[in-house]
Amino acid sequence: MGTSESTSLTSERSFFGHPRGLSTLFSMELWERFSYYGMRAILLYYMYDQIQNGGLGLSKPTATALMAAYGSLVYMSSIVGGWVADRLLGSRRSILLGGILIICGHIALSIPGGTAALFISMVFIILGTGLLKPNVSSAVGDLYAVGDTRRDAGFSIFYMGINIGAFIAPFVVGTLGQKVNYHLGFAAAAVGMALGLIYYMLSGRMNLGSIGLQPKNPLTKEERNKVLIQVSVGTAAVLVLVWILFSTGYLTLKSIVQLVTIVGVLLPISYFVVMFRSKKTTTLERSRLVAYIPLFIAAVCFWVIDEQSGTILATYAKTRTNLDAFGFFIPSSWFQSLNPIFTIILAPTFAILWMKMGRRQPTTPRKFAFGLIFAGISFLIMTIPALLFGTGVQSSPFWLVASYFLVIVGAMCLSPVGLSATTKLAPAAFSVQTMSLWLLSDASAQGIIAQVVPLYKASTEVGYFGITGGIVVILGIVLYFVASRIYRFMQGIDGTDLESDQNSEFPITNQM
Repeated sequence: MGTSESTSLTSERSFFGHPRGLSTLFSMELWERFSYYGMRAILLYYMYDQIQNGGLGLSKPTATALMAAYGSLVYMSSIVGGWVADRLLGSRRSILLGGILIICGHIALSIPGGTAALFISMVFIILGTGLLKPNVSSAVGDLYAVGDTRRDAGFSIFYMGINIGAFIAPFVVGTLGQKVNYHLGFAAAAVGMALGLIYYMLSGRMNLGSIGLQPKNPLTKEERNKVLIQVSVGTAAVLVLVWILFSTGYLTLKSIVQLVTIVGVLLPISYFVVMFRSKKTTTLERSRLVAYIPLFIAAVCFWVIDEQSGTILATYAKTRTNLDAFGFFIPSSWFQSLNPIFTIILAPTFAILWMKMGRRQPTTPRKFAFGLIFAGISFLIMTIPALLFGTGVQSSPFWLVASYFLVIVGAMCLSPVGLSATTKLAPAAFSVQTMSLWLLSDASAQGIIAQVVPLYKASTEVGYFGITGGIVVILGIVLYFVASRIYRFMQGIDGTDLESDQNSEFPITNQM
């Protein structure tokens, strides 16, 4: 974006004092998250519910592992979406194409097509989310000129869209899916995504100007030819490998889940290596990447806890929780709304807290440490019902409420800080792709989750929650004591980092 374009857009004050383009991106994010979290609220139940009830009849361990692997691939694909935008299409076209693919994915689920429709839907939504998610966030940053003090607050307003969409989705999609028909719920998710895409197309030209129309680091003609050959050869190799594995009986759900886990761990490692070795990365930027690595690992540990809200805690809500509390039956999918509603409530509290503390507030690494500690405690508290009453008695819904509350307290310390730190520590040549790398922390976590969730059952409940939560708490304590060493590598952003922490770490959510 040129200087004149930047000045023109950043001088407009028509959406809560921010550029009009923020309203376009806010709406797009709201409806995309409505569709995704609405689908996620009922997908696990759809996979393991009995066929006569409209489900697919998969076993619970298989369904939970597949759900985690699916989530991992959704976020893993963001690295491809960032590269496509940076080098081929630009963020605007990538967002449009991503939205179309997501709609196709939800439509596939809305048609009773069994497991075939499920996997077709997954492919569409994985590719679509990878194209849309990192590029919407990047486009928000492009609305503001360098040094514009409204930038962090703009991100905060933008991410309120995530919370609103994620809060509403379970009540609409979840209720339709569980009380009427699963496929009707998935159709509602498709409608939500379509609404967001229509507004994006209608308002984009007027509100976004030339933002994102061109790739930031476009391929040359020679590079295009090379990439075309590499993609063609790679695709052919993958198809041949899939055919061989399928024909020999090695291509199973278990092997797919294992492969996703391996790729989810190796991909971010590979990407860090690429950025370190790139000639476009300066010495100063390499130092910042050193600081970013432990923060990235901490984020993975946090998401290992947080992302189980859609798997283990969703199963706990349906099978271990008394849903007839207060004389009213609570659909288990409604618990998925606790995450965003607590974010909306806690965000202003933390904003005031950071501002009151001023320069006495914790550094970014120590905020990450607090995030881990609260996340770990959110799992430790889930051991109490089984220890007190056993696993044969349904527990009060307040245990789940408390667990969700504690993990969101942790999210307020880690998620917005991580997003802000990513934009500041990213090498200039890898701006959008580093945002994708941040999303890969979630992909890595869900790859790990896919391996551990089959271990959860009534007989292992206390150990499962206790060991997982305890490990994360210990890691948080360790991070707290090494935080000062990490902070030294964040060269050149100390003052900026502190200022943004004071002014803007709200109301971004851990609902990425």
